[in-house]
Amino acid sequence: MSMLKVENLSVHYGMIQAVRDVSFEVNEGEVVTLIGANGAGKTSILRTISGLVRPTEGIISYLGNDIHKTPARKIVAEGLAQVPEGRHVFAGLTVMENLEMGAFLHKNKEENTTLLKKVFQRFPRLEERKNQDAATLSGGEQQMLAMGRALMSRPKLLLLDEPSMGLAPIFIQEIFDIIEDIKAQGTTVLLIEQNANKALSIADRGYVLETGKVVLSGTGKELLASDEVRKAYLGG
Repeated sequence: MSMLKVENLSVHYGMIQAVRDVSFEVNEGEVVTLIGANGAGKTSILRTISGLVRPTEGIISYLGNDIHKTPARKIVAEGLAQVPEGRHVFAGLTVMENLEMGAFLHKNKEENTTLLKKVFQRFPRLEERKNQDAATLSGGEQQMLAMGRALMSRPKLLLLDEPSMGLAPIFIQEIFDIIEDIKAQGTTVLLIEQNANKALSIADRGYVLETGKVVLSGTGKELLASDEVRKAYLGG
C-alpha cells in the first residue's frame, strides 16, 4: 500500500525553482532514499512533505489524503515525523526532557513510559546521559537524540534528512543500523542522504535527484550497481 505519494511536485523560493515536477512514492514498510548532491532539491522536498514549505504545483498524499495544504502540526498528529538536517536538539533541556517533547501529542503516560524504555534500549547512550543538557552531547549522540525524540511521537512514516552528515565513521554505521532496526519494527522511512553508498545499501528503493528533478530510480541494489550512479556518487 502506498503510504506517501508525491505527484508532479514543484517548489519555488521566489524566482528560484528548487524542485521541478518530481514524482515518487513510498510504500508501507519500505525504506526509500532520495540521493543527490547538495542543492539537488532533497531537503526542499522533505520540508514540503512535512508542511513547512508550500508547493507551487503538485499533489502530496499521505495515507490516501492530500496533505499539501495541511498545517504542519496536523501532519505530525497523523503519524508523520521529521528529523531535520543538523540535529536540532533543545539546548538547555535535558536528554529526558527532549525525549518527552517528542511525545507531547500523546497523553497516555503508560504508553509513553513503555515507548521511552524502547528508545533507551535502542539508544543506551541516551539513558546513560538522560539528565545531561542535550547541548553537551557529541554530534553522534545528538543525532541519536533527534531520532529518539521523533520515535517518541509514534510515527508511521519517519522522514530523515541527512542523518549521517558530519558524523564520525563509527557513528555513521550505527545510525544506519538503527534505521534498519526502525524499519524492522514496522516504521516506514524516507531517507535523504548524501552518503549514497550507505543509503542505497539499506534502501528498498531509491530516487536520484539532480537540480530538482528525478533522473534515475530503481531498487537500492540496481542503483548501487548502476554505472551512472557509481561515477556520480560512489567515487567509481
